[in-house]
Amino acid sequence: MSGTSPSVNHEAAPQGSFIDAIIEIAGAKGDAPQTLGHVVDALDDRAFGLLILILAIPCLVPGLPGAQLIAIPIFLLGLQIVAGRNEPWLPDAAMRARLKPEWLTAIADFASRRLRWTERLSRPRWRFVAHGAGERILGLIIALAAVTIMLPITNTIPSLAITVAAVGLLQRDGVFMLGGATLALGWVTALGILIFGLITGAGFAATFVADHAPWLAEWFR
Repeated sequence: MSGTSPSVNHEAAPQGSFIDAIIEIAGAKGDAPQTLGHVVDALDDRAFGLLILILAIPCLVPGLPGAQLIAIPIFLLGLQIVAGRNEPWLPDAAMRARLKPEWLTAIADFASRRLRWTERLSRPRWRFVAHGAGERILGLIIALAAVTIMLPITNTIPSLAITVAAVGLLQRDGVFMLGGATLALGWVTALGILIFGLITGAGFAATFVADHAPWLAEWFR
């Protein structure tokens, strides 16, 4: 898919159930296995939100193998929201990636059983958050959260934040968007503090050993 515009058409109201749209995609049959490109082609004007949601759902599984790879297209889609692209774009290698039918079925089943409440609670509101600059800021936050998914065993919380934010995008719901953004920023901040503490703590420990117990450093050599 190609083409850009100053902004995505966000004024349009959500069209039907996004969960039913995921179920329909999972149930599509064809002679060849579905690829990510086929899924993108099947999406409507809610392509960004649906695609991010479809990619984020499997990353909710703690320690999911391959979550780091799935996070890459989420990161790229977040940046494209920031840039105001009209249609999602992913590298050819990603678009050609084959999606196992059971994987799509599992995503659709999870969405149907676990995410129906989001459709009941979400609706177009808080347009000052759901459109324009608010949405572009959310795209940046989604990209930051996707980066943390790429770290080992840190995928569940940022994936939950991205899932909530994606529902907000789909439903034009500023409350859900703000909720997802808050959770994502809280996680990014906490992770940053943890990493900073480990780095500075390691530096302090090395300095302490060098000044007060140089024999210990010699023993470990």
